Amino acid sequence: MAIRIGVYGYGNLGRGVECAVRQNPDMKLVAVFTRRNPASVRTVFSDTPVVAAEQVLEYKDRVDVMILCGGSATDLPVQTPALAADFHVVDSFDTHASIPAHFAAVDKAAGNSHVAVISVGWDPGLFSLNRAYAQAVLPQGEEYTFWGKGVSQGHSDAIRRIDGVVDARQYTIPVPEALAAVRRGETPTLTAREKHTRLCYVVAKEGADKARIEKEIVTMPHYFDQYDTTVEFISAEEMARDHSGIPHGGCVLRSGCTGEEGENRHVIEYSLKLDSNPEFTASVLVCYARAAYRLAQKGASGCHTVLDVPVGYLLPVEGDVLRRSLL
Repeated sequence: MAIRIGVYGYGNLGRGVECAVRQNPDMKLVAVFTRRNPASVRTVFSDTPVVAAEQVLEYKDRVDVMILCGGSATDLPVQTPALAADFHVVDSFDTHASIPAHFAAVDKAAGNSHVAVISVGWDPGLFSLNRAYAQAVLPQGEEYTFWGKGVSQGHSDAIRRIDGVVDARQYTIPVPEALAAVRRGETPTLTAREKHTRLCYVVAKEGADKARIEKEIVTMPHYFDQYDTTVEFISAEEMARDHSGIPHGGCVLRSGCTGEEGENRHVIEYSLKLDSNPEFTASVLVCYARAAYRLAQKGASGCHTVLDVPVGYLLPVEGDVLRRSLL
């Protein structure tokens, strides 16, 4: 029987999940749940049901796993615990510093009845796994994560929630000199500011206080206050013409040593180059929805992260097939 998927929230990420479910024959999309008027929502596929968010509890027995597609700034801290009380859930909460508090809140809400898998995506998510593997293999070493150049959905969403902002795109850009040094096997001590810069394109409402908006952006905790951030105000036409895509990517590196005197150097690198950040993130969410379902079938409950989920649970085949095809 197909795993029945619900999508809560229908922006770029929700559309990506809608498409990704179609690529997984062991899954079926039950409905998209939206805070907008369902009649106004145009889905990618015309046969996708759209339901008002306030009706979500009517689907408790019709959805196996709910994939939450809201923003990390204000949506997921509220929505994930609320829905984890009634559904198995997966979210993409990506405010790294707040993950422990989010985990605790979701774990309490899920209790002994439901499985929740949080902070699923590529970072946090796949990059988290690769950091863990690299640390385990090279305990003597230093680790580095570089993002971009690309559009951060979470950071862009955080800007759009500022009063007076109509639209925004935030590009994360690695500092070239820092990335090159790590790839050479060096182990520099780098601050957040020394690894990345942030470039924000903002469309402001007519008459909005641009100086206030810029100050709110560059001083936003966890998002921009630790980085050299440039804010450029542009027109809606420029945004549509020059910044309609949502590319991203990045890499995780660990530079370490082995041997009696640590004389042999090694660099582990895992990298991604993505044409569509939300569609790729959606694909990660979908495979972890399968894992959440399998965990629940095994009797698990409470909150989990990618670090807690067996890799084999991500694929739609059994262990003997994996051992033959992937080992």
